[in-house]
Amino acid sequence: MKTPPPPTTGGQRCEDDRVSEEPPHLSVLSQALPAAAREVEEFVAAAGWDQRPQLFALVPTPTLLASQPDLASQLDTQAALTPVAQEELPHGELDAALAGIEWPDAVAGCALAQEIVMLTPEAAAGLGVLPDDPVAARRAAAGHPQRREGRLVAAVLREGVGACVLRLRAGSGNDTQEEVVEDPQLAPNLLRALLETLR
Repeated sequence: MKTPPPPTTGGQRCEDDRVSEEPPHLSVLSQALPAAAREVEEFVAAAGWDQRPQLFALVPTPTLLASQPDLASQLDTQAALTPVAQEELPHGELDAALAGIEWPDAVAGCALAQEIVMLTPEAAAGLGVLPDDPVAARRAAAGHPQRREGRLVAAVLREGVGACVLRLRAGSGNDTQEEVVEDPQLAPNLLRALLETLR
């Protein structure tokens, strides 16, 4: 995967109830995390929409090259992190799939790309109380005429720094253009779930 230009800002740290601002002394990997999240999103976006969730290991590029030097011509050797696509996640609930994942020590972090459905507060209120079953709740949201679809990439490092990228899918009416938003507060619960797989 081609690595985008390095970020101008770093990620943010995942804490118990939120993702907090990271102090100025960011590690090299922390500074590289937003770029790695963008790289994952661009890689997945190249295959279009309507894809299943995809998991990526984030490996320090020098570590990857040390174990597989033949990859030197395929990687951006100046990038601190290289995303490595993993095998397809099992079908079923995402939290159950993540609960069974363990990473080797060489993996510095991980990223998940998944497609989501969003509703405005007004649209959500119009649905009333959503079903307790997450599959039924997603189905109800997906059928709403005012829904907005997107692709969310959440990435986190072992040290607790997280980054998120959201690409909003082009729709009808005023939503005719795709839009990309970067904010680690987009998915704090998912970032914490990913962080648990690294511990």
